[in-house]
Amino acid sequence: MSKVPVLVTGGAGYIGSHAVLALKDAGWHVAVIDDLSTGTREVVPEGVPFYHGSIAERVLVDSIIDELKIGAIMHFAGSIVVPESVEKPLDYYSNNTVASHGLVEAAVDGGVKHILFSSTAAVYGAPERVPIEEEDAKLPINPYGASKLMTERMLSDASVAHPFNYGALRYFNVAGADPKGRSGQIGKGSTHLIKIAAEAAVGKRPHVSVYGTDYPTPDGTCIRDYIHVSDLAAAHVAALEWLTGHPDDNLVMNCGYGKGLSVLEVLDAVDRHTNMPVKRVMEGRRSGDPPELVAANAKLLETLDWRPEYAGIDRIVGDALEWERKLAERNARG
Repeated sequence: MSKVPVLVTGGAGYIGSHAVLALKDAGWHVAVIDDLSTGTREVVPEGVPFYHGSIAERVLVDSIIDELKIGAIMHFAGSIVVPESVEKPLDYYSNNTVASHGLVEAAVDGGVKHILFSSTAAVYGAPERVPIEEEDAKLPINPYGASKLMTERMLSDASVAHPFNYGALRYFNVAGADPKGRSGQIGKGSTHLIKIAAEAAVGKRPHVSVYGTDYPTPDGTCIRDYIHVSDLAAAHVAALEWLTGHPDDNLVMNCGYGKGLSVLEVLDAVDRHTNMPVKRVMEGRRSGDPPELVAANAKLLETLDWRPEYAGIDRIVGDALEWERKLAERNARG
């Protein structure tokens, strides 16, 4: 298998930075482009070429592809906050779909052979059944999911007309931090439950808001499939290896553990780690939140050379708390 140079868009962000670490650990040559609107330069490893800019800057993207002879792109750059997408739909279609169009066009013109796209379980909307299988209906209920689904369709159509293959990994809820402490979620306006709960546990927040206690679930709160960010990053490396080994085929699959936990069950796990219950404030539902999202992950397990190393909510929460304590100590030192 040939390890082509890889450009990681959004590689200074939460998931992108972990993918960079996983690629580097596996011996791939990696470069990062990030506009730092939500990313942090310090989580990009030393020695990895970094380009400060947007994927919408065509001249910059063209120059990177040409200069580094990029053979594959991992595309993480984009906006990801569901409620914000409801409030600012045009921003999401611009940032997630239009900008992705420009990136794919640059990749085609530059001869890039493989594109791996960061998609989402939000493409399924409020599913009729769980676990959700890849072939189930794609009926997104918010602009975030719709903008990602449009990019999936664009990649599918473009791969028929042009000589590249693509993968779309539909994430469920990503959480945790690098077990070696090299990266984690910095948290510029984060809406991720475990990040928020970890911040509350170390005193950075007064409480955790629980949005909706009247869903049709056992305890009334939303159920999600949480996957450790380092396991997800490893799945990206395995998916890229698959794409390079199957140049005539594409790959679309869910990324999750196939097990759901409610908001209250996650908060119970945080409390177990801290022995000091985090304050919970019950609030109304947020717009665009489906009651339950759990992955059917048979395709992931059967197709890729991948098995989770960090599964389990206690491991995920433990790594998230360790990262949060590290950030708190660093901030205390100034």
